[in-house]
Amino acid sequence: MAKPNYGYQKRQRELAKKQKKEEKLRAKANARTGAPNADEAPPAADDAEPQQPPSA
Repeated sequence: MAKPNYGYQKRQRELAKKQKKEEKLRAKANARTGAPNADEAPPAADDAEPQQPPSA
């Protein structure tokens, strides 16, 4: 049986913690400025791919 890679697990926890902290700071900054959260903004219509009719 392989032994656990504790260094990898610790790094993943640190990265998750850092990401969560950055998201909180971004949300706080957006709340202060009144700007909507980038994650909650609906996708722009310009980004949508043109729909092609289905082939028969």
